[in-house]
Amino acid sequence: MTETAFDDTVVIEGGHVLTPDFEVREADVLIDRAAGVVLDVDDDLDGDETLDATDSLVMPGLVNAHTHVAMTLLRGYADDKPLDSWLQEDIWPVEAELTPEDIRVGTELGLVEFITNGITGFADSYFEVPEIAAATEESGLRANLCHAFISVGKDDEGARADAQEGLDIAREFDGAADGRITTALMPHSLTTVETEYLEEFVPQAREAGVPLHFHANETENEVGPIVDDHGVRPLEYADDLGMLTEDDFLAHCVHVDETEIDLLAETGASVIHCPASNMKLASGIAPIQEMLDAGVNVGLGTDGAASNNDLDLFDEIRDAAMLGKLARGDARDVAAESAVRMATEGSASAIGLPVGELEAGGVADIAVVDFNAPHLTPVHDYVSHLAYAVRGSDVRHTICDGEILMEDREVKTLDEATIREQASEHAADLVARAE
Repeated sequence: MTETAFDDTVVIEGGHVLTPDFEVREADVLIDRAAGVVLDVDDDLDGDETLDATDSLVMPGLVNAHTHVAMTLLRGYADDKPLDSWLQEDIWPVEAELTPEDIRVGTELGLVEFITNGITGFADSYFEVPEIAAATEESGLRANLCHAFISVGKDDEGARADAQEGLDIAREFDGAADGRITTALMPHSLTTVETEYLEEFVPQAREAGVPLHFHANETENEVGPIVDDHGVRPLEYADDLGMLTEDDFLAHCVHVDETEIDLLAETGASVIHCPASNMKLASGIAPIQEMLDAGVNVGLGTDGAASNNDLDLFDEIRDAAMLGKLARGDARDVAAESAVRMATEGSASAIGLPVGELEAGGVADIAVVDFNAPHLTPVHDYVSHLAYAVRGSDVRHTICDGEILMEDREVKTLDEATIREQASEHAADLVARAE
């Protein structure tokens, strides 16, 4: 039995633990709540409080590395359309009617969904970032936040102001929420932000030590214009502009060729795979196994709830594994462990969060998954079940930075019932204004 001198500890007891080397063993987990760290992973630990993990797997909290969380208000609003028409005919017009209050409520709804699905960290790119940051701080989650800016369709003054807002937001909110919030600069994509603005604002981000996050090669329609205008593939164009470093993370990367995969591996830039969104919008199948084989770091994201339509990262793990096998017709591709690693250490590394593994001395971002269910019986392989059978609703407890955000399915930091009611009202009003 381990003695401890700490006076604000909680022990997660009676469960199995997923170790950094992806072995599973019976052990307790002792957490220092005030410091937000794991003190020990061992047998028969004592703490000031206990959290029951009987019949459960204690694992790192999941990290949703690409989403637009306030788009929960548009869940199911415009379905079964290709990306370009979906954006231009439905999403952008209704987004033009969004108020800061809408974004705050939509964000809160998404954060509740994160917590109930065992997600402890996320990367978000949207508008009204101060509202998103305030909601994130209240929720107890950690995040990388950025303001997505676009130049096409705007005059020079409007485009420059939008980009400047993105840079100002990145500088202002880095380190917010007691360090749980970091930031990035987000030019929306290589086709929606013109070269002159990338040339001006990317170097400023580098000077400020701010990483980049952007959509890349999501559809074939994003590849052709770059090749036609610049004579190189999109990621070669991005590299020429200094947009690929080990701190940067790119969403989607569905239509990348071998040269671009090698470039990602060489520069250390990460890819955020969003398989459900890519399938729903018929964007294509990203060559994930080829990226993994080349040494590219790959994380997982849900994208927004308007193109998914949920924020359950366990669904995304399953989709990544399944779709990865179809990509080359090889059932060995994107194996269970690879898919789970994407949603934990892969995503965390990509977006710069100090989490993703569960070990003594590490950050206490933890999900406890209840395996006492018919669809999880029997347990021949815990990791296999995480990839192919677990649902977000199987998460029993969620902890971030040592704070218990959900205990036995009850969210502690946000008022779930009130948020759901307010979100329904705001969504209805938003659509009425837009239509």
